[in-house]
Amino acid sequence: MRIGLVLTALLAGPAAAGAQSVLDRPPNLTGTWVGSPGVVYFNFLHRFMSTDPPLRKVTNVPTFLLAAGLPANLLAGLRYATSSQVVSGLPNEWELFGRFSPIAQTRGGAFDLSIHAGWNQAARSFDGEATLARRFGRLRVMAAGRGFSNAFDEDESRMAVAVGGTVALTESIALAGDWATLLDRDENAADAAWGAGIQLRIPTTPHTLSLQVTNTNSGTLQGSSYGPRSGGEGATVRYGFEFTIPFTLARWFGGDAPSGPATRIQGDTVRIIIQNLAWSPANIEIDRGATVVWENRDIVFHTSTSDDGRWDSGTINAGESWSRTFTESGTFNYHCTPHPFMKGVIIVR
Repeated sequence: MRIGLVLTALLAGPAAAGAQSVLDRPPNLTGTWVGSPGVVYFNFLHRFMSTDPPLRKVTNVPTFLLAAGLPANLLAGLRYATSSQVVSGLPNEWELFGRFSPIAQTRGGAFDLSIHAGWNQAARSFDGEATLARRFGRLRVMAAGRGFSNAFDEDESRMAVAVGGTVALTESIALAGDWATLLDRDENAADAAWGAGIQLRIPTTPHTLSLQVTNTNSGTLQGSSYGPRSGGEGATVRYGFEFTIPFTLARWFGGDAPSGPATRIQGDTVRIIIQNLAWSPANIEIDRGATVVWENRDIVFHTSTSDDGRWDSGTINAGESWSRTFTESGTFNYHCTPHPFMKGVIIVR
């Protein structure tokens, strides 16, 4: 049983809810997400198109993203797209970027705001995006303004706007759509960009999957701001999918038992919240006879397991809790079996 828990967690749950969720954004908007500090994210966006008969050639357009969550609501990373059409004759497109989220509804703000700045190597352009988003129950709406210092390597600056949103059908299924256009778009050269997707949460994991249809090419700011001209070369609609894999660095680095003064908590019942792969608080001091309740607010399962074998909660699923009454004085170290880097200390007086 324990081996099964560990294997399941390694395969399905290397990070918590800090992973970029496609349930919160449509295919062609980068969103306001900045990740969690100490977590590295790998995102894979794959799009493909097929030509008309008789060739029916399939062309693949992958965009890879590697980014790291940083303190102060920052995200830094890079995108790499192959078969890009942003610059004619240059199929490999790199975009180095940083993103800052000064305001978020989850942090008490009235809306979400992010500032995204980057350098597009193919276009030799400094690019930026400001995004506003707000959630209204099951609906999340987004609007973005974009600027390019040297759009498509054509020695001119250009701007674009984009709008979109998602609507949650259930906790695990959402529909998404977006529309974007260059403000000075030449209708003979390009169409407005559009995208639609079915967004899915993979059960018992922090991962989400997007199944998409769109007319855009790469996933960079420039690549997602226009569509090929209708009837022109490369005008075929693209189909594809997208997912993000998060890697929590604490799994391999650190993971020692919490040190420093314990948080003194009085009362008959003491709650420890499990969220973002951490105990909160992780180091506590309680009175003998108190009951500790572990409440799982993550979207993956956990256990509360004593290092010396005194107790083992078994699986605590998302949204569930488990409790134990401490009748003996002493210092008790414990951990989560599928996430052994999660370590806690309970001091009983």
